[in-house]
Amino acid sequence: MRSKFFNMSNAHNTKYAIGIDLGGTSTKFGIVDKDGNILEQDRIPTASEKPVDFFIDELHKKLQPLIDKIGGKEKFIGIGMGAPNGNVYTGNIEYAANLHWHGIVPIAHLLTEKFGLHASLTNDANAAAMGEMMYGAAKGMKHFITITLGTGVGSGIVIDGKMVVGNDGFAGELGHTIVRYNGRLHKQTGSRGCLESYASATGVRQTAIEFMENNPEQPSLLRKYSEMELTSETVYNCALQGDEIAQDVFQFTGEILGEALANFVMFSSPQAIILFGGLTKAGSYIMNPTKEAMEKNLYQVFKNKVQLVFSNLKESDAAILGASALVL
Repeated sequence: MRSKFFNMSNAHNTKYAIGIDLGGTSTKFGIVDKDGNILEQDRIPTASEKPVDFFIDELHKKLQPLIDKIGGKEKFIGIGMGAPNGNVYTGNIEYAANLHWHGIVPIAHLLTEKFGLHASLTNDANAAAMGEMMYGAAKGMKHFITITLGTGVGSGIVIDGKMVVGNDGFAGELGHTIVRYNGRLHKQTGSRGCLESYASATGVRQTAIEFMENNPEQPSLLRKYSEMELTSETVYNCALQGDEIAQDVFQFTGEILGEALANFVMFSSPQAIILFGGLTKAGSYIMNPTKEAMEKNLYQVFKNKVQLVFSNLKESDAAILGASALVL
């Protein structure tokens, strides 16, 4: 793919790139060669409750030895980072709801200053989509959507082989589209009824709590866990054991996600929608109701045309590879 932001030129055949996936909890990074091999990788806690300068220092402590191991910064083209609310135009993280660095953070500038390498930034979900297009399930595709089902719901949209970034760099926030009028509160943004409030790991947990509260007499394995212990993984494990409430949680979640995906299909007519993130570990429990609801809500001309698949890349690998493509 050749574009303003993702230059896959062979002019730097012998060089390496650094790909960084900055998440709300942890930051993963790796050294990538031109063939998409991750030669070295590691992670650090994002620790975003501390100043961003602390984060940059911690990243440097872990990453610089890997750079030195490869032969020093002269061997590198630059650094690519995917981050929440990362703006590809400015190199800034801008008002990220799931980070404690408030306002505008000039993260690309800070990386360049610390490492002495050119740094580029994009939205974390867009970085993952690029990883999928270059090395994963979307390889060879020009029209697809990636949906990350993790702590939140991220998305990347590719049309005609180009990432959709929009006028200001923030296009494609499908997780914040409203799917239920006046629905569940999204605490970080104050909106009500957005997709992320339902189809994320956080949303699954909240749905499980609500289902138990609304059906106090119905027995459930979930009731032996405190609210603090309850996670989407807990819900999945209980569903595997035949727990009815846990299975209903995934049915409900899949129906909402499938309805939303139908809207996205009718917007961009993709070849495929690729799901990845921690929630996809639920397998058929999330896939089956999602696919059924998507097809049910599609206009006839779109039915049975769009592949709905799980990513075949590790979540961290997709994001690291996509981020590295910013500079490779």
